[in-house]
Parts: sequence; structure tokens; C-alpha cells
Amino acid sequence: MLILLGNGLSTHVSIDLGAESGRISLVSLEDDMLRVEEVYRFPTGGIRVPIGDRVTLRWDVLRFFQEIMKGLRNLKRDVSSVGVDTWGVDFALLDEKGDLISNPYHYRDERTRGVMNTVIEKLGRWFIYKNTGIQFMPINTLYQLYSLVLDNSLQLRIAHTFLMMPDLFNYWLTGERKSEFTIATTTQFFNPLNEDWCYEILDRLNIPTRIFPEVIQAGTVLGKINKNLETMDMQVIATASHDTASAVVAVPANTEDFAYISSGTWSLVGIEVDRPVISEKALEYNFTNEGGYGYTFRFLKNVVGLWLIQELRKEWYVGERLVTYSEIVEAASRVRSFQYFIDPDYEDFVYISEKPMSMRIAEYCKQTGQRPPSNLPEMARTIFESLAFKYRWVIEKIEEISGRKVEVIHIVGGGSRNQLLNQLTAEITRRHVIAGPSEATTIGNAIVQMIALGEIEDIKRARRIISRSFELKIYEPRLDENLINESYEKWKRIIKIESEDE
Repeated sequence: MLILLGNGLSTHVSIDLGAESGRISLVSLEDDMLRVEEVYRFPTGGIRVPIGDRVTLRWDVLRFFQEIMKGLRNLKRDVSSVGVDTWGVDFALLDEKGDLISNPYHYRDERTRGVMNTVIEKLGRWFIYKNTGIQFMPINTLYQLYSLVLDNSLQLRIAHTFLMMPDLFNYWLTGERKSEFTIATTTQFFNPLNEDWCYEILDRLNIPTRIFPEVIQAGTVLGKINKNLETMDMQVIATASHDTASAVVAVPANTEDFAYISSGTWSLVGIEVDRPVISEKALEYNFTNEGGYGYTFRFLKNVVGLWLIQELRKEWYVGERLVTYSEIVEAASRVRSFQYFIDPDYEDFVYISEKPMSMRIAEYCKQTGQRPPSNLPEMARTIFESLAFKYRWVIEKIEEISGRKVEVIHIVGGGSRNQLLNQLTAEITRRHVIAGPSEATTIGNAIVQMIALGEIEDIKRARRIISRSFELKIYEPRLDENLINESYEKWKRIIKIESEDE
């Protein structure tokens, strides 16, 4: 049922669960203009749980669902539909009665250390890549599941259904056990050419194939919210449920010569393609082909993004209070450029650690023959500059592998508000940068719902609506190109990057 409120206004609920917080927002369309209103926010984050001889890192999904229901019950207006998106790679297991077996592991839990190399030795890097097109990262679902096989996990033996994180919340809302395409592709065992799970990989690793549900496309209407939940009458739509897929829907591009950076805890740097780019060169540089809306693909690379700043902030106080992110940007803006260089994707930066981020950065600099930064503002500046250097490297490799020229970079997500990083991206990549909207994931989530219900005809029109509904900021390179190129070459030498063999 399509609900139009007063003057042709339709309203949809976007539920966006991230690594730091969950957000419930109302997205309204009226007279070809979008309006976003955040109505509820709650903290997410992992919880540490002692199991045996180590402390595990889990997601408290029962509390997340309780918060979702609280937010939905507090809505003060009628809505047409609701959609849920989350981060990728993490999953839940249900028993034969549909009961959650245990709280899901967090992708930063250390149980996957070394597992990726074990799987590569067993199956071969090219075999895995040609069947999935997905980059090799230790956190991938494939290695999380195989760690359960290696541990002879009882959970895996009694599992009846495997659901990715947004699929779990859709199941609790509707009772439907389905896996949405964009989130399924993040597992590294979905075959984009066969449009189904890659059962050959799963069989070879003794992962039970009986547990994997039907894969559905983004925009599938799952049905009404379960009446036992005693909330309002609305449709649940399997939106582009990987948060990056939703963010890319909201990229306000009007040409095809663009790259995007979905900037947040992670930076997802890539282009939109009609078919997956699976080649030896793409494998050499460890690029990924994740699903997008309308059975497109996001040819991209994950870069560890503002996670580094989030970790650095934990040790940065003004008096007795933590600094704000805007204060970090301001402090970094006053630091001299191009003094220190790091690889944002260095393994010790990725996992949660007892070591403060400042110590990890200092150790990295010493290991690479550099004098460590002397204070936190210098470390923040180093992070921002090194992120922009990594963006340039990724975009150059995208052009090399795909044959597509990138003229414009669209930065969306929370990081699009970071004016220093945006300007550094323009300077270092030597390209036009358009920043915004900052709530791209929330907007894209709702756009898929609107298209599914026939309110917007297609994604092209949706992007035109987005471009005129939200303020966009343009950044151009201003610094001397020779200085930038010299610094870029120095960065590449220090981190020893040309091709990656991760």
C-alpha cells in the first residue's frame, strides 16, 4: 500500500546500522525534492565476551533489534515502507526452529588471523577470484566460516540457516529467510556469473551448503512487518542492504566518467560497472566486484578509512573531554604537509588492539625508516594525507584495469563533511572532487524503496533528484603539481606499493 501524505508526500524509513551507531531516519519525497530527518540514533559497536582462553568480539544484535523496534514504535507519522542496511561480511546462524544460535562475531575478531592464507593454500588464489571476483581480506565471510570448520564448531553443525546481518533483521521483521544480492556478494563465496552461491568453494572447504538461503535482488518487497511485533502497518523492502551499495545509489552523478568514495569507517573507492571485472590484473591489485542496485557491480577497493581517526581520537583529550572530529580536522590543518607516510591498510591498523593508534603509527614509521610524528595533530595529518595517496593509487589502478578514464570523484557519506580530507583528495588525485550528500547510505536505502513502490522510475532520475535536493561542495586542486607528484612517489617508496599481493 502506497501512503501519500498531504500534497503528494510519501515517507519511508531507512534503518542504517554502522560500526559506531545505528540510525533510523525518515526520508520524504515531495515535488521531486528529498528531505531527510533522523528520528532515532543508538550506539552499536562490538562487545568483548570471554570464551575459553580468549576474549572474543561480538555484535549485540538482540539489543540492536530492540533499539530498532523502539525507534519504529516512536514514529509519529504514517510511512510507506522500511528498509535495513548494514556493513558487510558478518553473519548469523539460525537453528532449525529459526532461533539465533549465538551473537554473531565482529569482523575485527582475531579468530580469522592466518585463515585466509590457509584457504588460499588449499584452493588457490585464482580459483577463488575467478569464481567470486572478490578481493582478499582476512575479515571476509569465507574465512570467518572456515575458522568455524577448523574449530569443529558445534554452531556450524547445528546451523540450519545462514543470514547476513541485514538479512537477519529482515527475518526478524517479516519471518522471511532470504539473502539480498548486494550483501551476499561481500561473502567471497557468491558467484556473480552464475548468480548464485559458489557451492564448489563451499564444498571444498566442508562448509555445509544446506544453510544458504535464496538470493533475492535489491528492491524485493518482503511483505508486511510481523503483526506480533505490534508496530505500525508498513511494507518491509529488501533494499540495497549492503551500506556501500545504498551509498552508491545516492551518488549524484550525471556522467559515467566518475569514481566514488564512500567515506566513513572504511573508504570504498571504485566505479560502477554493468559486469564484474574479473581478470589477472584485477586479482594482482586485489580489487573487488561487489553487487550494486539493478544487478550492477561496484568495482572497487576497500581502504581502511576514518577508523584510524576514530581510534586516534580515543587518546586525544582537551582537558577532561575527548576532542571532537572537527577539532581534529582543525588541528591537522595547521600541521606542515607531507612529513610522514603510512599505508592505511597496514594489518596492525585494521584489527582492534590493546595498543593505542598513536603507538601503532609510531612503530610503523620506525619500521619504514621514518622519524615518528611527534604529536597527535601530526599523526592526524599523516592519516588524512596517506588516505588521499591511497585513493590516488586505487583510482590509477581502476583506470588501468577497466580502461575507463576517471574525471570526477564523488565523495559521499560522513567523510564528505571533512573539508581537509576532501581538499587533500583533490590535490593529490589531481581531479575534481564533489562532496555530498553526507547521508548517502540513508538516502540510497530509501531511493531503492521508492523505486520498488513505483514512486521514482529509475536510478538516473533518482540521482537528478538527489543532486538538486542536497548541498554539494566542489574541490579543485590548487597546490603545485610537482610537489604533489614528488610526495606521492615518496609515499609509494616508503610503503612499498606497486602491486599488492595481500
